[in-house]
Amino acid sequence: MSTRLDHRNPLVFDTHELGRRPGALQRVSRTVEAPGAPAFGIEGVIGVPQGAPVVIDLRLESVMEGVLVTGTARASVEGECVRCLEPVERELDADFQEMFSYPDTDDRGRQTAAGDDAEDDEDMVPLEDGMFDLEPVLRDAVVLALPMQPVCREDCAGLCPDCGINLNDAPDHHHEAVDIRWAALQGLSGSLGTGEKDNMGGADAGVDEKQEK
Repeated sequence: MSTRLDHRNPLVFDTHELGRRPGALQRVSRTVEAPGAPAFGIEGVIGVPQGAPVVIDLRLESVMEGVLVTGTARASVEGECVRCLEPVERELDADFQEMFSYPDTDDRGRQTAAGDDAEDDEDMVPLEDGMFDLEPVLRDAVVLALPMQPVCREDCAGLCPDCGINLNDAPDHHHEAVDIRWAALQGLSGSLGTGEKDNMGGADAGVDEKQEK
């Protein structure tokens, strides 16, 4: 069975050095570029920009079933504050662990996962010619480590709902809240006041005319 994995891919790792010896250990450190689509993070919210460096430290341990991979990924993530929409940048550490199983062959020469237990197979990804692709594991680990609602700071005041001004820059900013029902009454009162003044002005004029006569 030919492998579908490309050893030139920086996220593909070779386990042949372990030699299928239970207890054998191998440590690998590698800096790779973050892959592109699908997003290496939460689409439209926050994530590792495509091409940004991701530092990976791995511990590969050979066990009876396969190779247990434990690791940490470090990268800078970028996004947008959900409150004020300002850019957010932070360092991210994502931990992960995955079991990659040794392929065995049955009496017909077909490859099966070690142990040939269907339920166990669902939890393990088979090695392909002694290699494994870390990208799916790494992508899931990064997404789980990211904040679902990133903020630029914990006490971010957000934007004014009326005019959109950034309240972090104008903490005393506010708008006078006017009840539209009272506003209507104030308008009515103003119009009545004007009418009464006009009437009083007319009455005073009539009195003055009578006095002159």
